[in-house]
Formats: sequence, structure tokens, C-alpha cells
Amino acid sequence: MGNLSEIFLCISKRRKKPKSSERLTEVMETPSMAIPTPSMINGNDVFHSQTPDELSVTKSSLTCNIIHNHDFSNGLHSWYANCCDVFLVSPWVGSFEPKACKRHHAVVTNRNQHWQGLEQDITTRVWSGSTYRVVARVGVSGMHLQGDAEVIATLKLEYQHSETKYLNITKTTVTKEEWDNLEGTFALSDKPDRVVFYLEGPGPGVNLLIESVSIFVDGQIARFLYDQDGNIILNPEFEDGVNNWSGRGCKIALHESMGDGKILPKSGKFFASATERTQNWNGIQQDISGRIQRKLAYEVTAFVRIFGNKVTSSNVRATLWVQNPDSREQYIGIANAQATDSDWVQLQGKFLLNGSPSKVVIYLEGPPPGTDILLDGLLLKHAEKVPPSPPPVIENPEYGVNIIANSNLSDGTNGWFPLGNCALNVVTGSPRILPPAARDTLGPHEPLSGRCIHTTNRTQTWMGPAQMITDKVKLFVTYQVSAWVRLGPGATGPQNVNVALGVDSQWVNGGQVEVNDANRWHEVCGSFRVEKQPAKVMVYIQGPAAGVSFMVAGLQIFAVDRQARFRHLKRQTDKIRKRDVTLKFTTSGSSNIHGSTVIIKQTQNSFPIGSCISRTNIDNEDFVSFFTKNFNWAVFGNELKWYWTEPQQGNLNYKDADDLLKLCNDKNITTRGHCIFWDVESTVQDWVKNLAKPDLTTAVQNRLTGLLNRYKGQFKHYDVNNEMLHGSFYPDRLGQGSRVDMFKTANRLDPSATLFVNDYHIEDGCDPRSSPEKYVAQILDLLQQGAPVGGIGIQGHIDSPVGPVVCSALDKLGALGFPIWFTELDVSSVNECVRADDLEVMIREALAHPAVEGIMIWGFWELFMSRENSHLVNAEGEINEAGNRFLEIKKELLTHVHGHIDDVSEFGFRGFPGDYEMVVVTGSKKIVKKFVVENGDFPLVVPIDF
Repeated sequence: MGNLSEIFLCISKRRKKPKSSERLTEVMETPSMAIPTPSMINGNDVFHSQTPDELSVTKSSLTCNIIHNHDFSNGLHSWYANCCDVFLVSPWVGSFEPKACKRHHAVVTNRNQHWQGLEQDITTRVWSGSTYRVVARVGVSGMHLQGDAEVIATLKLEYQHSETKYLNITKTTVTKEEWDNLEGTFALSDKPDRVVFYLEGPGPGVNLLIESVSIFVDGQIARFLYDQDGNIILNPEFEDGVNNWSGRGCKIALHESMGDGKILPKSGKFFASATERTQNWNGIQQDISGRIQRKLAYEVTAFVRIFGNKVTSSNVRATLWVQNPDSREQYIGIANAQATDSDWVQLQGKFLLNGSPSKVVIYLEGPPPGTDILLDGLLLKHAEKVPPSPPPVIENPEYGVNIIANSNLSDGTNGWFPLGNCALNVVTGSPRILPPAARDTLGPHEPLSGRCIHTTNRTQTWMGPAQMITDKVKLFVTYQVSAWVRLGPGATGPQNVNVALGVDSQWVNGGQVEVNDANRWHEVCGSFRVEKQPAKVMVYIQGPAAGVSFMVAGLQIFAVDRQARFRHLKRQTDKIRKRDVTLKFTTSGSSNIHGSTVIIKQTQNSFPIGSCISRTNIDNEDFVSFFTKNFNWAVFGNELKWYWTEPQQGNLNYKDADDLLKLCNDKNITTRGHCIFWDVESTVQDWVKNLAKPDLTTAVQNRLTGLLNRYKGQFKHYDVNNEMLHGSFYPDRLGQGSRVDMFKTANRLDPSATLFVNDYHIEDGCDPRSSPEKYVAQILDLLQQGAPVGGIGIQGHIDSPVGPVVCSALDKLGALGFPIWFTELDVSSVNECVRADDLEVMIREALAHPAVEGIMIWGFWELFMSRENSHLVNAEGEINEAGNRFLEIKKELLTHVHGHIDDVSEFGFRGFPGDYEMVVVTGSKKIVKKFVVENGDFPLVVPIDF
């Protein structure tokens, strides 16, 4: 028999809250009996006192727990010791009652093999094809045990005509004098003749302690562990002290107040703090393993603040640590808020788990070391479904009508006012034609007046001419912005000039340009949209440095008729994407197929339309199904980036990229490599930043050699050095020739890959650092130095897109003659119908432009995209309006025609390149043939041999 005093000591050391299933016993009826029962199990005395509370059956066990007598409230009924002894320890009665153990627990002792333990036959309660989740509360004890011991959940699978199999479900390491959760999942591929569940693992001589064991059909457990608010967090408001909570690398404490009574709970009586933090990631945490279900969206809400270390404001984040059955770990950021030391702030977010993790912990982190994180309540529950957005009702949008009053300045500065103490004067000498982007939208238009506003006496960058347009802006309407700007006499560039909007307290960018040449006029073009009813909307022109005067002429702000543009783009797409095809039939013998009916159906368009995917996505079979059905190209979100493949020097991780590449190869999906390097300093790993120049040169070479040799021939494209217009980490340290060397080396190592430049805000007119002109100049500079640039990447993270503005940028880049790809396309709007319109703008502009050869969208599944309100598929798999619009456009790209074979045995049609299936009906026969239409500029003749 084990040492009972030692067992009781380990239980009483820590006070534990009952498991969540226990908290539901109060609503269930319980048997009315209390029978003290001495008995003998395997020669050991067992004493247990059955009381109504201890015999209560929980709601979850009645509903879905397949383990009988899961908490030993009915003695050892249904349980058997496997070549060892077992006895029950009754709840301690007296002044030293260990509150961690309010029920019986089993002690498995006299163990002389690690596989000896406690078992239960579950043959009749499990089936193949279902996934089951195991949740157990376990401990270890023993006079000779020092430190930790491993506890394992195992299945014994017996077959009548084959050998017995053993399936290890999960394991955990338990510390002496501690209780721990053992959690995991299993599924049976077939149904054995006998299935036995048992717990094992500790070495010989170590006692195995078991408080409870539950096995649920995966997913059911989540439904029965909620409190009345649906909260799966245990002890969320600290009414039971800090039970169920712990410190992640720090200590936690319970408070009624802090700071000499200045900090009081937001609600309730208590709050908790994470204190003695030495790392940013230290914080308060709770293990929520077994309480959440895969492929369900959850929302988290908490109230937080900070205290101490003279920090008055800091970001506080809610993070999930997820461990998968293969021991792969993930850190998932789910919410963040800017917390202060003066008041409680709300932290909110959502998340979804694609796979079936073995362990999940939620914790708070973020503030610098020495700063306490305070938490007052944490709510984590299944996210409520958001109803689909109704289409916005827009009455009389007045497309093409300028909402700027006195735009031609025929009435002086009437309608305008100076923002700040600058001076406005009307002068002459400005252009008399509309800026090109406005001309493309509006078509023929009256000439401008030749007058402009000259702004002088500017003492701040934001000073300039302004106008109130509150009553003229309509919700959900996309407005195009266009103007001519020029620096005043004597001013020198470069200077940024920006058409800005003040929408209540929010600043909105309506277009921006860098003016280098003070002797000529520059075009500003952009767009904006207002989606919430504002109290005030003001437009103003700003940007040059204080003291620099500037001039503005012909400011136009007008609603854009997208449907009219779409009609034009559809015609243009048919013109440049389709090809004339003639099917030329040949027959043998006397067969005559003249006049036979031909039905042509295109099954796959070959135009590249792809998506970003991540390793965690492919654990979700619904995601994989949508992805493989609707995309023919893929790009990896992070898994090929240097900071992912080598987070610490020499610690290489290519497994995630390998997994993604295998899926794409299996599904015949082409991949592009993103990215070899990233020139923005904030994206570079610390160890790379800390290298001296010779070591950095070596590291860059190793990165190129390692990546491109490993995947030679498998990625059709590479983004060689991402966002070179917005960063210069490598040339700053290795010299201007480093970028060219990267291209040359990449081409030498994998000559089959097309090498791309890739950058953002090229197409929207809102970032002077990345104008089309600057992008062209950068590409030409690389080419002149011998860099084998083969493609131009436009990321396409855009708001309120306007077709002619996008098209203007494509025209300027297309003049270089290289293929252009939208490489990271996403659009964002709370209203799904408006989001669908934005997406349609970008896809149709791409399809209608001859220089564009591919479109990659930057993800499609909610909660797995870089921008909120940009998804096409909701978190739990429902396609929204934006997704449906995407599928409708894709359907348009499939050619379907029918007709009759003419008298020279030919049938002609005009169709998109791709895979086709043809049915010829002749007499009573149907003949099915497949053929392919390749890309090409000339008519195609396809021989069909009958």
C-alpha cells in the first residue's frame, strides 16, 4: 500500500477548483443515499463514503461521456487494475479538508512496470469514423519519486484474427505534489473486437493518482462546459481566488484594490494581477484544453489595465499557445488593446482553431518587464453569427458630378477657407484640361478655367485651402479625387502634396503625390468612401513643409459609376483574353458528321487566379476544399519567409513550407515563392540585424543557396527582395549592389523561376514613396545593373478602388513590357456588398489589362487574413456576398457554346484558354472528346479525329 500521509500532503499543498463538469451538478437530481462501504480490491483495504453530492451525475456525463463512473463516485465500478493494485482515497473530513479533492480519487500502486495502470473496457461505446476527446485529471506520488513522471493515455485494440495493437493517445508530464490535466484525441480507422482504455506511464514504484476520466465525442464537450453566459473560462471573475489561473513565467495575485485604493475592480469584488514579470510574454494564463472545438469561431472579451514601472500606456495582447498532437506549437494573437495605468480598457478579439490540438492555453502578454498586467474578468465563448450585410440603398448618387463648390474659382475664393493662418489667393496660369485619371473616368469634359488657389504664409504642414462637403457626401458611394498641384514660386522639391479629408476625428487619405519639379504641374489622384454617418466632412489640401507655398487647380471629387465601367471592362476582357478557335473534324470511312450538334463546355480557365495559404489552414478540410476547387495558384503567407524558415541562426524550419508544397503538388496547383528577402527592417530577425557586414554577407548567401537549392524548379516565381520602395535594410548594410546580387544569384541557382519585384500602394495614388513612376525608375535601375528582373508584382492591398486610377498605374508599368501580377490582392469593407464591388473592380481591371498575367488574392477565410473585413468565406465556412461575387466572375471566365458542324467539317467559336470538354451528338450517338486551348494571339485550329 502507498504512503497515505504522502498522498494527502500532495493534495493539500494546492487548492484547486473543481472541474467545469462539477459546476453543473447543482442543476441535476442526485441519488439520496450515503452508505459507508469497506471493501477489498486486489487485496487492499478501500474505504469510501458515498454521499449525495459525491454520487451526483453531471449533465455532461449523462449526455456524452462514454466512461462509466468517471469520477469514482460509485467506487471502482467498471474499473480494473492491470497487474497492480488500486484503492480509493475518500474526501478528507476535518479541519484540514483538501479542497482540491472534493470527491474520491484512485491510487494505483504496487506497480513494477511502466505499463501497469487502471483500465476500462469501452468496446460498445466507441465507433470508427468519430473523433473522441480524452480529458483526465492525474497526479503521481511515491517515496522514491524525485521531480516529474510521465502519465500516458493508451488504447488496447484486440482483434480476433490479428495481433493486438496499442495506440498512445496523449501524454503529460506531472510534477510530484501537483495535479495536472491529461488531454488528447483519438479516432479509430476500423472497429476492433475489443477496445480497452487505460492510464499508464510512471516508472516502477511510482503511484498513479486519478481524480476523474472523461471521453467525449469531440465537439460535444464544448457544449457542456459553458456557464450560463456561454463562457468556457473557469473562475472568470476570480470569485474563487486564482483557482484555474496561473502565471506564465511570472506570479499572479488576487486583489480587492491596488495603488492605495485608487485601483478598484471594474465589476465584482476582485481582480487579478500578473506581477514580477521579466519578459514581455509573461502574464496570467488559463489552460482551456478540451473546452474548445475545432472549426468554431470564438470571441474573447476582457478588461485590462497596467500598473507600475512608471509605464503609463502599453499594448496588452491576448494570445493562444497551441500544441498539436505532433508537438508542433503555434502562437496565435487573438486580441489587443492599448492599456493605461489610469483606467480599465476593453480587449476584444476572435479566433478559430483549424486542427485538433492536444493543448490550448490562453494568456495575456505585451507590456515591458516590470509592468504588472491587471485583469478584471475574461469572457471566452462561441462567437455569435453576424447577419449578412444588406446592400446599401443609394438614391441619386449623381455620378460624375463634382461636389466641390466653385472648383473653377470664377467666384474668387468663395466656398473655400484657409485651414490655419495661411493665406489664399486666386491666380492664373494653371492647366485647362482635366488630370488624366479624371479624364479617363469622365470622358469629354469642359475645359478648366486656368485659375488656381495659391496658398502662402504656411507655418504648419497641414495648412492649406479647405472646404466643407458634409451634406454632399453620400454613404457607401466611392468618390474619385483628382487635382493639379504645383509648388509656388521659389519653392524646391521634393515635397509631398496630399488631398486629405477630415471625417469627424478621422483622417482619410484622398490622394498624394511627390512634387520634385517646381516648374511643372503634377496630378494628384485617389479615392475615398464614407461608411458611417459623419457629423462633419472637410476636404483640404496639405503636405509641403512649413513655409513652402503651393498651388491647386481643378479639384474634382465625384461619385464613380462602377457598373458602367464594368460593362466596358467585360468587353475589353473578351477582346484580349479570348481566342478564335476552329475545331477541324476528320472521320474515317464513310462517316458523315455534317450538321451534327456540338456542345462545348470549358471545365478550367488557365488564367492564373490564386490565393495565399498558411500551414494552419490545411488542417481544416473545409478550407482545403474551397481552395482546391476555386484556385489554380498558391502563395504561402509566411512559411517561406526568412524569419520563418530560420528564426534563430542555424535553426532551420522548412517543414511548414514542405507541407504546403505537398498539398499544392498533390492538387496540381502552381506555387509562387514569397519571399526570399524582405527589405523592411522591422521584418528582419534580430540575429540577422546583429550580424557584422562579412557575416551578413555570408548569411545572405546561405539563405539563397539553402532555399533555392532545396526547392529548385518547384516555385514558378520568386519575390526576390520584398518592398524595396519602402525599406533598404540590405543596401544600407551591404551596399547598393546587394539587391542586384540577390537577383543574379537567385537566377543562377534556379534559372527556371521568374524573378519579381514586389511592392504596395503602387496602384492607388495614396503613397508618394511607391508611385508608378518611382517603381518604373527602380526597375530600370535594377535592369541597367544586370539584375534579371522578369516580372512586376503589385500587391493590391487597396481601399475604395477606382478603375481608371488603377488602370493608369498599370499602363505606366505595362510600358516596360514585363508581365504584371497582382500578388497580394485584398479589399476591405464592413458591408459585404460593398466589399464585393471593390473586389470586382480589381479583378475586372486586371482581366481587362493586357499586361496583367495573374491574380493572387491574399487569403479568403475569415480570421486568417491580414486585414479585417476582407474575407470571402466566414470563419465557419459560409460564403458571403464577396465570395459569391468572386465565384460569379470566375464562372464568367468559362466558355460555353453550342451549334452544328458545318459542311466542311468545322465548328468555330471564340473562347478563353483552358481545358474543354466537347460532346458531339450524331444520330443516336454521343461522342465525348477533350481538348485544350492554349494562350495565343492568333486563331487556333484544333484537329479532332473521329
